[in-house]
Amino acid sequence: MFIREYKDSDEIGWVRCRTLSFLNTAYFDNVLNKKESYENPSIELVAELNGQIIGLIDVEYEKEEKTVCSRGEGLGGMVWHIAVHPDFYRQGIGEQLLHEAEKRAIELGLNRFEAWTRDDFWVQNWYEKMLFNKVDAYYHIYFEGNEMKNRIQSTIPKLHLVNTFAHYVGDEIEQFKTTNQRIYECVCYEKYLNNI
Repeated sequence: MFIREYKDSDEIGWVRCRTLSFLNTAYFDNVLNKKESYENPSIELVAELNGQIIGLIDVEYEKEEKTVCSRGEGLGGMVWHIAVHPDFYRQGIGEQLLHEAEKRAIELGLNRFEAWTRDDFWVQNWYEKMLFNKVDAYYHIYFEGNEMKNRIQSTIPKLHLVNTFAHYVGDEIEQFKTTNQRIYECVCYEKYLNNI
């Protein structure tokens, strides 16, 4: 296995790796059919084994403070995607990708990474093991069918809502827990790169 920069011909392998790695997470429905591109510069790495993409990390980074990251001082990088193909879990691939991205970030003058994830405890534990600190959170709430009754309505004639996705930044999450099936805490982790 070796880590290298992403190239355009990796897109299908990148999408397959990300899709499979997200299937058993709270982001199971966040399926992409093409790789994202970024407005700002980015560190885009893949782990390759025998011609197969088995891991990836994308970090979009700032040239001007608070243009990519939501907090902190100085220039940071946002970890938009980090994934390992499920057939290669628990082999340290994610950690190697993160460390290579951190090394490159330091060379670029970045002082921290920010990453958002949902409440998969194994994912949160991984970030904490990698020396990230939990610094913020809000909720992702999905409303489907009767869950929208008396809460979400369309003001457009003949438009009938079937599903809705919302961000909830309040403190009274209990009001949704008895009536909504899908509620996720979306957690921000931050790591200062001088800790590596």
